[in-house]
Order: sequence, then C-alpha cells, then structure tokens
Amino acid sequence: MDSVNLTDNFLIAMPALEDPYFSNSLVYICEHNENGALGIIVNRPIDLDLAGLFEKIDIKLEMGELAKLPVYFGGPVQLDRGFVLHRPLGSWQSTLSINEQVGLTSSRDILTAVASSGQPTEILVTLGYAGWDAGQLEDELAQNSWLTVPASAGILFDLPPEERLPAAMQNLGISFTQLSDVAGHA
Repeated sequence: MDSVNLTDNFLIAMPALEDPYFSNSLVYICEHNENGALGIIVNRPIDLDLAGLFEKIDIKLEMGELAKLPVYFGGPVQLDRGFVLHRPLGSWQSTLSINEQVGLTSSRDILTAVASSGQPTEILVTLGYAGWDAGQLEDELAQNSWLTVPASAGILFDLPPEERLPAAMQNLGISFTQLSDVAGHA
C-alpha cells in the first residue's frame, strides 16, 4: 500500500464513512505522492452559480451561457479559495497538470478567461479541496473507507453532478445499494 499513486482516480466514499464532508461523495484525486494527496469533491454543488461567484470576486461575466453553472463544495480545506478543474490544460499561472488533458488551476487568470471568452469550456469550479497528509489516505484505504476506480473525463465534464457517483460505481460493476456499511478484511 506504500507505493500506491491514485492521481487521476476517483475515490468513492464507503457507506461506513460517516464524515459529513465525505458521505456519498465522489472525490477526484488531483495529486497523490509521498507527501500526501489532494482531491476535489465533484458531486456536491452548493447554492451558488458562476454568476454569483463572479459577482463576489468582481469579474464581469460576459459569457451568459456559463452563468448558471454550479459552484461545488470541493472539500473542507481552504473553503475561501477557488479551484478550477478544467479540460484542456491550457497555460495558466498556477496549474497542476493531472494528466495530458485535465488540470487544476487556482489562479484568477483562468476565471478571467472563462468570464470573457468562455475558455476553457469544460470546467468544474469548487470552493475548497480535500487534503490528506502523508500516509493518511493509505490508512483510510486500509480501513475500507474508500473504493477506488480510474477516473474518466467524461464523468467529470459530461454528466450532471447527481449522475457522477453512480457512473463511477458502474465502472466498478456495482451499485451503491450493494455496498455494506460494515468494514471487514479477507
């Protein structure tokens, strides 16, 4: 379990995981290494859309079709900070390349570009992120708190939020109703 790298994978919260931040959550792991892990919850829209967010941060939204896109609860860390999961990568001031297509950007320049040109078109904007210290995610995996499945950009960008968790589960060949809330080891 020491050398596992879950970058570009989904974490599916097991029913026994009663943490209110992660219950019924689908987390996209953006970075996982010996220092820990960083992920974004991708199925929890909040009561804020891009129009409202851009108004709060003084960016004029010229692309009206984006106004109603939801903002997501990305996780319990740095709730006052925005993160943009996007495809394609592009070249922004502060981007973490997750794979050759998808990046996570935390700099304002991407929001300015989205507001003025609508680019990049495939985005998921969150407030906050999920973070794990070195070894913490591995411990949670050993305790059967999470299922893992390779991520899909189609699930991230092509499906509405309520369909993302079931679609990730389907990639494992199971449904949420088949999961037990009792953890065990074989």
